[in-house]
Amino acid sequence: MINHIKELRTAKKIKQDELAVMCNVTRQTINAIENNKYDPTLTLAFSLAKALQTTVDSLFEPN
Repeated sequence: MINHIKELRTAKKIKQDELAVMCNVTRQTINAIENNKYDPTLTLAFSLAKALQTTVDSLFEPN
């Protein structure tokens, strides 16, 4: 799965640690998701979408 979290986060000038706080996870979790080392749970995907003011569909796309 390809994700667009990093590009959306950087476009909004949000740091990894700031996004982590918004989503109640660690910065390391955000880093792992952005580097495709961890697939977020559905709950976390919705939290990421809300924090980045977008939809879950916009965050991810199939390979």
